[in-house]
Amino acid sequence: MRGLLFLIILLGFPVLEIYVLVKLSGFIGWWLLLLLLSGVALGGRLVQEAGATVPQRLFAALQSGHSLSLALLFSFRTVLAGLLLIFPGVISDFLALILLLLPPPKTPAPPAAANDENVIEGDWERVDDRDRLR
Repeated sequence: MRGLLFLIILLGFPVLEIYVLVKLSGFIGWWLLLLLLSGVALGGRLVQEAGATVPQRLFAALQSGHSLSLALLFSFRTVLAGLLLIFPGVISDFLALILLLLPPPKTPAPPAAANDENVIEGDWERVDDRDRLR
């Protein structure tokens, strides 16, 4: 039953996209082509930018002690929005816009390394064995 539902959705989405494109082209005309081409250009730029910033986001999350999976999820969301923009259609562009407008995931506070009560301050000096013998 799940396979049949997945197949209906998989085949129904392009049919729905074509139906909306035909109806919308009758309403706004050739401007729809400009809208679709700008969506493809923006989607390609998003995918390219997201791919370039993944290592930076992962490194920043690693340095701050945040979860790496949240950084990957945010990058995946941007890539998915870019791919939806590349796919020709108004419904997929609308879904990509919703993905891009979602607020970024809240990152939990990094675990505290040590409380101020547990910190012992002091100075240290390295002494070699040769210096100790003199």
